Amino acid sequence: MKRMIVLLAIVLLAACGKTIPDAKNWPVNDFTFTDQNGKPFGLSDLKGKVWVADFIFTNCETVCPPMTAHMAKLQKMAKEKGLDVEFVSFSVDPEVDTPEKLKEYIKKFDGDLANWHLLTGYSQQEIGQFAEKNFKTIVQKPKDQDQVIHGTNFYLVDQNGTIVQTYSGVKDVPYEQILEHIEILQSS
Repeated sequence: MKRMIVLLAIVLLAACGKTIPDAKNWPVNDFTFTDQNGKPFGLSDLKGKVWVADFIFTNCETVCPPMTAHMAKLQKMAKEKGLDVEFVSFSVDPEVDTPEKLKEYIKKFDGDLANWHLLTGYSQQEIGQFAEKNFKTIVQKPKDQDQVIHGTNFYLVDQNGTIVQTYSGVKDVPYEQILEHIEILQSS
């Protein structure tokens, strides 16, 4: 019996030791935007869930197609591992990216819209401020241009709406590390 208690204590302590290194701990402020179905979607819908976020736009000629392909791959890998995780893509070109356009865009990448939410429904200024304040990234649309300057990271957000880690979303995406970090969050 004594051995059993010692063994149980070791197992419990080992589980407690798993943390995400260099956690950012950036809180995400409350938001409610419009999803690809034209319905309100916000932080309250994500409460208690682990989620991965990024910033994209449908007219993007450079980084967004590979980012969206990588997010779709991550979504499939998470599903294969049985992880319950949500995916959120914020449009950085809200005046162009209507819910219908976002829905059409994601079809090119075989994204599963059951747990992937593409958001719009705010002004260019609002998304710029939101991205900078919450995600510590730039969103800027130069005048008279159709391309938007924006960050290319993936952001892992915990059940409390706190960004815990960032990862490259364009090149050398660390899929296994992201999945491991999701598992750590879900076991805590």
